This record gives sequence, C-alpha cells and structure tokens, in this order.
Amino acid sequence: MKKIAFEIKRSKYFLLFVFLFAYAQSIQVRFLLRQQLNWYIFTPEAALVSLFSACILFVILNFFMERWQKSEVFNLKELSKIVFVSVVIFLIVMKFLGLIAAVIFDTFERNFNSKTLALSISSNLMDAFIYGSFFLAYYYYRKYKKNQIEITNYNQALAESKINQLKAQLNPHFLFNNLNVLDQLIEEDKYQASEFLNEFAEIYRYVLQVSDQKIISISEELTFVQKYFNLMKHKYGNAYILEIETESTKGNIVPLTLQLLLENAIQHNLGKESAPITIKISIKDVIMVSNNIIPKLHSKATSGRAINNLNEQYGMLSKSPVEITRTEYDFSVSVPII
Repeated sequence: MKKIAFEIKRSKYFLLFVFLFAYAQSIQVRFLLRQQLNWYIFTPEAALVSLFSACILFVILNFFMERWQKSEVFNLKELSKIVFVSVVIFLIVMKFLGLIAAVIFDTFERNFNSKTLALSISSNLMDAFIYGSFFLAYYYYRKYKKNQIEITNYNQALAESKINQLKAQLNPHFLFNNLNVLDQLIEEDKYQASEFLNEFAEIYRYVLQVSDQKIISISEELTFVQKYFNLMKHKYGNAYILEIETESTKGNIVPLTLQLLLENAIQHNLGKESAPITIKISIKDVIMVSNNIIPKLHSKATSGRAINNLNEQYGMLSKSPVEITRTEYDFSVSVPII
C-alpha cells in the first residue's frame, strides 16, 4: 500500500492529465450523441471510470515493463511483446470486471450480447491504445530523466575525482619549489633561512587546509598570496614588486591560483632591484594577473604543468576558460571568478 501511495503521489500530475483528458473526451462523446448541452454532459462519473480502467492498464504495463524489459535503451521487439500481452490481459480484466458488474446488477444479457460485447471490446482497445501511449511516453520520460540525473552525478563525481588528482599534483609542486628556495637561502644566510622556514611552515599549513576544497573566497586567496609574496622577498628583496587592485572581492577562486601565477612570474623572469619585475593582480569582472617580461638567460625548460593544471580545474568548475596573453613585453593570465 505504501508503494502504491508513493507512486500515486509521484505521478499525481500525470494522473491529473489522464483524468482531464478522459473528462474532455466524455463531454465530447455525450454532446455528439445528444446534440444538446445539459448538466448531465458535465458530470464526471464517466471520466472517473476511464481513469480507473486506465490505472488498471498502467499497473499491467508497469508490471511487465519491470520484469521483461532488459535493455537499457529502447527495444522495439521487447516493447511490442510487453504491449501485446498487457493489452490482452487488460481486455480480460475489463471483461471480468464487467461480468461481475453485470451479475450484480442483473444486466448480463444487455451487456454481453454479441453487438454490445464487440462495441465494448473495440472501446477497450481504443482506450488501451490512447492511455497506453500516454503511459509509455510518461514511462520513458521518467526513465530518461533518471538516466540524466545518474549521468550528471557520474560526471560530477568524475570531475571531483579529477580535481582531487590535480590538487595532489600541486601540493608537491608547491613544496619542492619552496624547499629549493630554502636550500639556496641556507647557503647564503642561515638566519634568513630559519625565518623563511618558520613562515613557510605557517603558509604550508594553509595549503594543506585548502587541499580538499574545490573553491575558496577571493579574499582568502589574496591574504594568502600576500603572505607568500612576503616569503619570496626573503630571497629576492625588491627585485619583484606585487601590486593589487580590487574593485570587489566577492566570488570564489580555485585554491592556490594566485600563488601559482605569482610563482610562474618569478620563475620565468629575472628581476633586479634596478629593473624589477612588477606583478599586478587586478580583480574586476575577471581576475587578471600580469607581469612585464625580462627572461632569464639560463632558465630551465618547464612543462607548464601548473598553468595547464589550473586550466583543467577551471574548465570543470566554470563556463569561462583561463586565457593566456603573451606579447613581447608583457605576460598576462585572465582567470574567471566562480
């Protein structure tokens, strides 16, 4: 009973449509037969009987659909078999119910003579064709909707898995690059190296905290990137300058986006205090990170994994792509706000 009540509740709009169709059909038939309008034409008992018989057909069709339909996609052979058997059983059930009613109300001869029987069977066949078509359309629509939800959930799970894989690549990338900076500082200034290590530990704690998040607020990322830039100044002094312009910090961003773009500018350009590299972060409709270009003479070839990684993450989280622009004098990356 609970299952039936649940199905009725879930299909209430479909059943309402069937009732309204049956009601309109009964009004039309009565009007054509009587050729006049009166209160009887609008009484709903015929529509209720049609709805009842339609529900019997729906139960029979659903029973065989669940047991005989093995294909996930539309299969004409399976469907033809289901429809044929369902219609035959529907006719038997309707004639059996009609027989019971005829016995109770003593109308057997009137309802089961050859002419009336032929008319009622043809009427039941017509109802089976019309209401069966409604049910099959509704059934396949519901199945399609269910499949779409499953596909969406699968794609979302796949995207989340991919994002986690990408982040797993970024954490070692961040760690190894900064350990390399620490290694150089140890040789140059042990006190500064110790201070760098303490600040780095605090910053890396943040990296671990956001590693399981798909997005964070722009304001959090800005605070982090400023701390990270201060960390870089231990080694580079004023050879690199950070400028931040914000119209608003509303919205979200993939964690470590700004840090990776900042690191990219430092890694590929030779900054000097006499000719610094200016890195600008501008937040308006999009987030723009740009810098002037002074290429290093003996820079190591890089795979571009960090920016490619970001591009993949934004491709899954935003409709707008990461855009890279390079001229002779400037390099800029445009990142969408999530």
